Amino acid sequence: MIAQRYQDLDCWQLSNDLKLRVYAFIAKPPASKDFEFCDQIRRSARGAPRTISEGFGRFRPKDFARYLEFARASLMETQNHLTDARDSGYITTELHDELFTLANRAIGASTTLHQYLVTCKRWPGSKDPGTQNRGTKNPRTKNSGTQNPEPGTKNEP
Repeated sequence: MIAQRYQDLDCWQLSNDLKLRVYAFIAKPPASKDFEFCDQIRRSARGAPRTISEGFGRFRPKDFARYLEFARASLMETQNHLTDARDSGYITTELHDELFTLANRAIGASTTLHQYLVTCKRWPGSKDPGTQNRGTKNPRTKNSGTQNPEPGTKNEP
């Protein structure tokens, strides 16, 4: 199935769930009393779903893939803050492990989508301006008409 909206992406759903769960635990003491910690983990937890949604809006798959790299970094930063929260006594080991695992799942989903995107030449079904004139000669490109063939088609002169 092709995602029609960024909310359809597993990596966004998992990242957003993590964000909401982080919000819930920092709303209560003792974490809520550490304003600097709350600000840092809130920013990193917000970063992943925000960046995934922004990347989804990019025209080219490789652009989106780059945004997924940023989202993965935010998820890893959130994991670091979760470990800090456990070490500071803000959350239990059990909650730390649950949230850390959720972040790992989001990282895995982001990585899988990233791996797919870096192999794409263009969005399936899109009219990428760089591929519309396939088959016509373009004096500025070498081997014009032979670049980015559709999957399952022959590249004949």
